[in-house]
Amino acid sequence: MRYRVLLFAAASAANLLATAAVAQTQPADTADVEEVVVTGTRAQARSRLESLSPVDVVSARSLEQQGRTELAAQLQATVPSITFPRPSGTDATDAVRPLTLRGQGPDQTLVLINGSRAHSSAVLNTNGSVGRGSAAVDLNTIPSTAISHIEVLRDGASALYGSDAIAGVINILLREADHGGGASVTYGQYVSGYKGFYGGDRDFRDGQTVTVNGWQGLKLGSDGFLTVSAEYRDRDHTNRADVDPRFGVVTGRSGDGDVKDGSIYLNAGKPLAAGFEARGWAGYQHRDGQNAALYRTPTEARNIPSIYPNGFVPLINVTSDDANFGLGLRGDIAGWRSDFTISYGWNEVEYGVENTLNASFGPTSPRSFYAGTTKYDQLVGNADFSRDFDLGLAGPLNIAFGIEARKETYTIEAGEPGSYLRGPVSTAAPGSQGFTGFQPSNEVDEDRTNVGGYLALEAEVLPDVTVAAAVRQEHYSDFGDNTSGRVSARWDLSPNLAFRGSYETGFRAPSLQQQYYTNTAILFVNNVAFETGTYPSISPVGQALGGQPLEPETSQNVSLGFVFRAGGFELTADAYQIEVEDRIVLSETLQASPPAAANPNSLALSGILSPLGATAARFFLNGVDTRTRGLDVVAHYRIIDEQAGTFDLTAAGNINDFDVTRRPQTRQTLLPTPVLLFGRQATLRFEEGTPPWKLSLQGDWSRQNWGATVRTTFYGDVNNAGAAADASGDVHTGDRGVVDAELRYTLPRQVTLALGADNLFDTYPRQIRPANNTTGAFPFTSFSPFGFNGRFVYGRVALNW
Repeated sequence: MRYRVLLFAAASAANLLATAAVAQTQPADTADVEEVVVTGTRAQARSRLESLSPVDVVSARSLEQQGRTELAAQLQATVPSITFPRPSGTDATDAVRPLTLRGQGPDQTLVLINGSRAHSSAVLNTNGSVGRGSAAVDLNTIPSTAISHIEVLRDGASALYGSDAIAGVINILLREADHGGGASVTYGQYVSGYKGFYGGDRDFRDGQTVTVNGWQGLKLGSDGFLTVSAEYRDRDHTNRADVDPRFGVVTGRSGDGDVKDGSIYLNAGKPLAAGFEARGWAGYQHRDGQNAALYRTPTEARNIPSIYPNGFVPLINVTSDDANFGLGLRGDIAGWRSDFTISYGWNEVEYGVENTLNASFGPTSPRSFYAGTTKYDQLVGNADFSRDFDLGLAGPLNIAFGIEARKETYTIEAGEPGSYLRGPVSTAAPGSQGFTGFQPSNEVDEDRTNVGGYLALEAEVLPDVTVAAAVRQEHYSDFGDNTSGRVSARWDLSPNLAFRGSYETGFRAPSLQQQYYTNTAILFVNNVAFETGTYPSISPVGQALGGQPLEPETSQNVSLGFVFRAGGFELTADAYQIEVEDRIVLSETLQASPPAAANPNSLALSGILSPLGATAARFFLNGVDTRTRGLDVVAHYRIIDEQAGTFDLTAAGNINDFDVTRRPQTRQTLLPTPVLLFGRQATLRFEEGTPPWKLSLQGDWSRQNWGATVRTTFYGDVNNAGAAADASGDVHTGDRGVVDAELRYTLPRQVTLALGADNLFDTYPRQIRPANNTTGAFPFTSFSPFGFNGRFVYGRVALNW
């Protein structure tokens, strides 16, 4: 398939060259105001190209002109260093998918809403997906219609913002409008096909998606604003499973799940007396998702043939309620620009299972269960102050300082008894199939607090030389203190060329989810009940296996780059290195039962875990070190011609080399033969689970009532590694190129019609070999960075007023 990648590259390059040739004019200086960014500095806002660190600015228009309507998917198509895969068969992770920046963990990117820290999801990713072991912010709870623009800081920023900003910062700025509005309806479906190993040619018409959204700007008095935004989405599931060779029909389900969600967001601002301004925002989303688990055959111990004579596929329901609230006041106090903010966010995820059973209950088993609930909430208060001082330097010295206080809470509630109990049929599998419910022993209700303060300095110390420094001290009620520091500089060698660089020590605090999550299932060995599952590192089981209280991850970030601009052309290139020590990971499962006399480790584990009522266990621990080296390059060329129209041409790429440099193992005193607690599969999930390179070539054209976008995104080979040392279980996606295209026409009265296709040429990742897909259930790896659903065609009707 490599020739197709080269073909796409040639087509995209030809598109860019042809577009420039059509203009037949010199690039015009645009009359647009340069994009101003506030992320990555505590001084006054500066233009994107004048920042000391690389910042991508994603406009609302860029988000809207796609067939994708999920915010994280829209960002992946726009920012080259962002990856947003589409996992399948990973329980709640199918519905709350994680995003990565520069190949780092999903929880190593800080997300802000209007400059305030956003809350993470209550879902902890514990299965075999990208981001395993993380609990990250769910960007898809925010409707893109509520957004003015997004600033993506591609640099470490813990000294400025605190925990989590190891890879960078995503700052979502909500729309501010006191008049006008817009609405749109987008409908699309997958029109696709592939040649399966077992089923021959397979054609699909599925994944029908309807998205309806709109916004309205309203006045608050004569000088304030209130912007109301809303969105509703209804997406049907997809299924790319091949024929099951055991039965001659498709038995599995592999693809996107069913989703229905509704969101509403409000953003407001109002000037007050004495130059102060009040601001506030509120948002809420309700989401119902349903994903498929693995197929259970008619005769296995997990089925009751009288209930499901043909076997069954359990369906996992994930119901999420998510909310954000914020209030702020800003103005001058004794010459200091002052900003006070308090924000609150919470996420509640309820788990259920349908089309299932508890086989140990026999033919009387119910077919659906409530499996429990996880909750996370966060209260944050900020006070920030900054002021410019004239000290005789080339520019004023900005001094900024502030304090942040935060309280977090995490809870787990048990499901109904039938979702986890062992029934009277001793030979059958207990618990609800597809997702075993949380037990009373899994329930937790934990919280913690932290307070952090920072000091930041920034000044043009010499003509065209700007230097910034920051230090931040944090205190957490659970693990103690952390100090982060940052220095950065920029040298404008000429009006056209500037160099920039930074160095930072950062950190990420262990999440409450990582510290306290527990989920166990009851298994019977020789008619004796044992618990097996995930335990907190400080639980009796975790401590018996060497678990200790989790400590923060620490990082060192170094970056060096340049900015070049001339007329309508601009080019930025930034090289980086990110070293992370003591990463928090989920260990391998240590299996103790049944003990094997020939395996001393198994006997030793049985002696450790049996008195605790457990037979197999895994837990979170520190101990993995990583080093990432990479390069981001973004080139943009804008041409304005009165006859041909306006052309925006962008080429953006990311190269990312990720290495695991240290892995933990069990202590010699624990097992006769120490074993790695972070094995081959987990290691390669870090190193090769995201693309080693990504390149996007995009051309946007508009003239009078017409507009068009053509985008080709190339992804380097991704490896979904198996556990076998000989790599026989590894699954590679191959190098792939995906082409998106959209054509738009605006009718009178500001009605715009659009037709388009994402993945126009119906590109799929490399198929999984039959030896690794014996049931046909998973013909493609869900590690594919562009998914495995094929071509998505859509139409959109939009109205602005």
